[in-house]
Amino acid sequence: MPKIKIEHNPQDRRLKEIGVSDWPTWKKEVSEFPWTYDEPETCYFLEGDVVVTPQGGEPVEMGAGDLVTFPAGMSCTWKIRRNVKKHFKFG
Repeated sequence: MPKIKIEHNPQDRRLKEIGVSDWPTWKKEVSEFPWTYDEPETCYFLEGDVVVTPQGGEPVEMGAGDLVTFPAGMSCTWKIRRNVKKHFKFG
């Protein structure tokens, strides 16, 4: 099963190369919910503290300063421990 990929504190140059600042922004308050990725998503966390647990997998912690890629087809549970604000891009 494909795994969640995390780059902790990527360099500004890397973020500019992939155009993060042009991506839409998503915000969500402290909560817990199931999610399934129909296509890959790459996101960059501006704020927050999250634990994402893939179905049948181990919990993965992520938050502010992390560039994260979620694989297509993954079902998981999001547990937001501190309000999230992130840039995101599907596909």
